Formats: sequence, C-alpha cells, structure tokens
Amino acid sequence: MSDTTIVADHGHSSTGLSNTKLAMWLFLGSECLLFGGLISTYMLYRNRQGNAIGPDQLWDIPFTSASSFVLLMSSLTMVLAVTAAKRHDDRNTKVWLSVTALLGSLFVAGQVYEFTTFYNEGLGYTTSLFSSSFYTLTGFHGVHVSVGVIMLLAVVGMIAKNRMPGDRPEVVELVGLYWHFVDIVWILIFTLVYLIPA
Repeated sequence: MSDTTIVADHGHSSTGLSNTKLAMWLFLGSECLLFGGLISTYMLYRNRQGNAIGPDQLWDIPFTSASSFVLLMSSLTMVLAVTAAKRHDDRNTKVWLSVTALLGSLFVAGQVYEFTTFYNEGLGYTTSLFSSSFYTLTGFHGVHVSVGVIMLLAVVGMIAKNRMPGDRPEVVELVGLYWHFVDIVWILIFTLVYLIPA
C-alpha cells in the first residue's frame, strides 16, 4: 500500500462533515439544551402570576403572528442567500443576506415594542414567576436573533471587502444553519407561549 492512499483529509471529520460544520452542529445541540431548559421553566411557571397581570390579559396574537411571519420569511431569504453563495453570485448573496438581516431586525423591534407594552401594563421582570420566565425565554431568543443579524451583516461586509476567511459558500451556509435554528426555536416558543392556553 502506497503512502498516498493513507493521506487523511484534515479539513473534515470522520462523519464527512467539515470541522467547522461539525462544530456548528455541536454548538446548536448545546443551544437546544439551553432552550429546552428555558421552555421547561416557562411551562412550569406560566400559571404562577398570583394577583399580577396574566398572559390572557396581555397577548396581542395578531401582532405577534405578524412578527412571527416576518421572522419565518427571513428563513426563505436565507435559503436564497445560501443558493446564491453556492452559485458564487456575490451580488445576490449580499442582497439576500441584507434582506434577512432587515427582517430579523424588524422582528427584534417588534419584540422590544411588545416588552415595552407589557411593562407599561404593569408586567415587570420581577412581577411574578410567570413574568420572569416569560421575559427570560423570549429575551434570550431575541438576543440570539440580534446576534444572528450581526453575523449576517458581518458576512455582507466581508464579501463586499473580499475578505472572507475559508470557503465562502460554507461560511454563508453556517450562518444559515444558525438562522434556521433561531427560526425553528421561535415556532416552538410562539406555539407553546402564545397559542396554547395556560
């Protein structure tokens, strides 16, 4: 057997995934545990508001549904960005990444508006166990969306300056994996928090 047949590909793990993609999947697995704990805590405490204002007096389902639709549409634009990156179409990659970042920003702005409204109605972070668990769960998700928006804009900047480290389509795909994860988590949160009555 010659030495050339034993050479390993150092950029890929034994699973066939690149090391960076495997690292992203492991990171997302740990994020599943984090959100699993936060969702479980919310489900335990959602009926514990005491004499304070409760979810049935607060939720604006049409507004939150519209905000959720905006976030879900950003998954479509992310797919278009990944497709453009695989075609090495830098212009459309930047356009779709920017649109995705804009939609994510609109979602976060909607969440800030919702939190402000709830606070003005008398629901502070420490008002009850329900409010603490609600703000922690949805707030952590909002932070994740904000981080995703920063990642998207950073990739747009790197493409514009032609300073992308590594394989450009793979970098866009990795950001896309994170973005889709954030969207899937929101579908779960929206269903359990807003649509299923306490």
